[in-house]
Amino acid sequence: MKIEKSAMAGTLESSDAQVTIEPASGLELNIQSSVLNQYGRQIKATVLETLDRLDVKDAKVTIVDKGALDCTLKARVECAVFRCCGASESNIPWGGAVK
Repeated sequence: MKIEKSAMAGTLESSDAQVTIEPASGLELNIQSSVLNQYGRQIKATVLETLDRLDVKDAKVTIVDKGALDCTLKARVECAVFRCCGASESNIPWGGAVK
């Protein structure tokens, strides 16, 4: 998917994550988390796997994590990507069914 505009999904509430995606050349990932030392590798792997599944190659992705579970991270990344592409209004099979 081609990132056409900036978009955000999620909140800064406890157990959530705020994901911001912007157009860029190449993939740039910035993660802020109070549990980065313990779970940073898992957060990065989850975000990169979701971006790869959605075929996002060029984007600046900023994650502000407040203790979100993997399923929440995946949902926030999916939502932000679909908003960036203007696809969130269409009939999208959420939750990993998107290839």
